[in-house]
Amino acid sequence: MTILHTDLDLPTPVAARIATAADEPALRHLWLLFRHDMSGVTGTLPGPDGTYRSERLDAALDAAKPSWQPWLLSAGPQPVGLAITRALDEPTRVLSSFFLVAPVRRGGLGTAFARAVLEAAPGEWSVAYQESNAAAAAFWPRLAQAFDKDSRRGVQGPDTWLTFTVTAPRS
Repeated sequence: MTILHTDLDLPTPVAARIATAADEPALRHLWLLFRHDMSGVTGTLPGPDGTYRSERLDAALDAAKPSWQPWLLSAGPQPVGLAITRALDEPTRVLSSFFLVAPVRRGGLGTAFARAVLEAAPGEWSVAYQESNAAAAAFWPRLAQAFDKDSRRGVQGPDTWLTFTVTAPRS
């Protein structure tokens, strides 16, 4: 668990940690909020049951897939964010999904959470975002540059991919 510092008025502790099976209900609720937010960018509609596709979350929650990992961000007892990582056994890891609920955005907590997730597995990382998502298009390049001045950018379909190197945090 990594305790994060923020100037936002939130319950404490504000913590980032690898999620456990007990966190699945909270992660599923956060996932729906994340996919709802993304639907404004992607135009994706929910399925007939009112939910969105969840293959990435399902993979991260599957103990048989250790190369995937779910992360939970909490403020006191409240779940306020999630991250999904994959390809942890590959030369380039992928931050596959990243989300914070609206009240905790814009206070530096997203940066602190992303750093905690990425620094937990130093090495090369990739993250994708859509240029039409203005917040992501501002956030991810800035974060990548903070880690690696030589970060690389590429476009695959609707996604812009950033690849950068994360070094171990300084003690």
